[in-house]
Amino acid sequence: MMATTHAMAGLAVAALATLAAPEHAPVLAAAGLAGGLFPDLDLYAGHRRTLHFPVYYAVAAAAAVPVAALAPGAWTLAAAVFLAAAALHAASDVLGGGLELEPWRETSERAVYSHFHGRWLPPRRFVRYDGSPEDVVVAVGLGVPAALAFEPTVQRVVGAALLVSVGYAVVRRRLPRLVTWLVGFAPTAVRSRLPERFLD
Repeated sequence: MMATTHAMAGLAVAALATLAAPEHAPVLAAAGLAGGLFPDLDLYAGHRRTLHFPVYYAVAAAAAVPVAALAPGAWTLAAAVFLAAAALHAASDVLGGGLELEPWRETSERAVYSHFHGRWLPPRRFVRYDGSPEDVVVAVGLGVPAALAFEPTVQRVVGAALLVSVGYAVVRRRLPRLVTWLVGFAPTAVRSRLPERFLD
């Protein structure tokens, strides 16, 4: 799924948390968006493995939520929302396509690495690939209702993210050709640092 879809899922987690702590809405929104995006910071360094922990994020979130409930404050609530959003991201990557440059070809059986299980979990392909029409539907379906729980600044962020999502979806299937063409011009030193999927 798109990074923006994961961000919208994180914001949805934050929106639920605002029901209990509306006074911390801005902090919770930031924590949800950040937690939803955080695992994808490994995009060029062991993507869906280095910062993706589908089990361990969930365990951490399960510990953080009771702490936030017993000692509600900006930091405890933000930590719980961040970890829950990161857990949702890592776990939901299983619902998408495989880890490949053209996931619609369904040649990869690697969706996300589970350090707990010590193996790659296979893709379920309910969302066939990042930027697919159903991916946009999920992003909009999560983002629009979640945005209603927050002030206009957050709503503008959501609007911008959804516009990026639609734009990405429009060009998504053309991107692999562009990437392959650009990689052909890259120096050997650069090529050696690129993820394998860019060199296929």
